[in-house]
This record gives sequence, C-alpha cells and structure tokens, in this order.
Amino acid sequence: MTDPSSDSDAAAGAESELVDAATLPGVPDAFQRLWTPHRMAYINAGADAMRAACPFCAAPEKSDADGLIVHRGRTAYVLLNLFPYNSGHMLVCPYRHIATYDQATAEEVAEIAELTQTGMRVLREISRCDGFNIGMNQGAVAGAGVDEHLHQHIVPRWASDANFFPIIARTKALPQLLGEVREAVAGAWPSA
Repeated sequence: MTDPSSDSDAAAGAESELVDAATLPGVPDAFQRLWTPHRMAYINAGADAMRAACPFCAAPEKSDADGLIVHRGRTAYVLLNLFPYNSGHMLVCPYRHIATYDQATAEEVAEIAELTQTGMRVLREISRCDGFNIGMNQGAVAGAGVDEHLHQHIVPRWASDANFFPIIARTKALPQLLGEVREAVAGAWPSA
C-alpha cells in the first residue's frame, strides 16, 4: 500500500501500486460498490417515461435480439428481463397494454400459462435449474417495476444461487450476458 505522504512513493509515480482507499478523498463507509452502468437507461428514463413509453409495448416493435424476445405468440410473447434476478429470468407479456390479470381475455390467460410452462421446460433443459419462482406483481404497491403493463416473471432457481452475495451484500452475480441467454433460450424454444 502507498502512503500518500511519502515523497519517495510520489517520485515513483510511474509504477502502479495499490492504494489504501481510506487515504483517498471522501468519507469511507461500510458499503460495497457494484458498478452497473447498463442500468442508467432505466434510471434516466424514470417512472414517468416508463409510463409514457411502455417497454413492453415497445419490445415487440424491435427485432428479437434488440427487444430481448425469445418467442412471439398470438396474444402474448416472452422476453428476457433487462434487470434479471438470475440468468434466464424471463417475462411473459400480453401484447395488449393492460395492467392487471383480471383485464386479460381468456385467450391471453391461456397463452400466458402455456408460454410460462414452455419457458420453464426450456430453462430446465438449457440451464439445469432446480426450481422456479413464478409470479406477477400487479400495481406499484405490489412491487411492479412496470405497473401499467401486465407481465409474469419466470425466475430459474438453483440450490446454490442463494449464497452470501444476495444475502449479505444484496448483490447478484450473473454469469451470462443477456444476448447469450436470449440466443440459448430462443434456440431451444420448440417451434409451433
């Protein structure tokens, strides 16, 4: 470690050395930092922009790769969550902009269920997950990040995914890039 008050260390500035963060400007705290610059798109958009330009209405207008879409159905489609809890975290959305499950038609409900089952089978095949969390958060008060457009979560779970990172550090380690996961899931999705 370098002592910033040492002249000999300052003269050797050409060498890269580890510096004790406690000696740098700022006030040390107990927080660990996980740099996630990709989330700035979500943060900069803000809640009002998410309502004005619904990401679940916009996704089907994009290419499958750009929209993170793994399958397009008749009344609903499946895409990866841009901010996944685990690798392979998918969302099943109706194309119609509806906020709650009770607003869905019988055909939409049936296809959301069918796509959820297929998504589970595909994830089990390609990722060998041990289980799933399946659910819908309807309304901001229930924890929905996009509360104006109904979507069901399919979160693959492994016996070892609840390690110290999320429990102690409130951090998730995601071993695969979204594009790689999208290609794997879309490639394994059964054709109609």
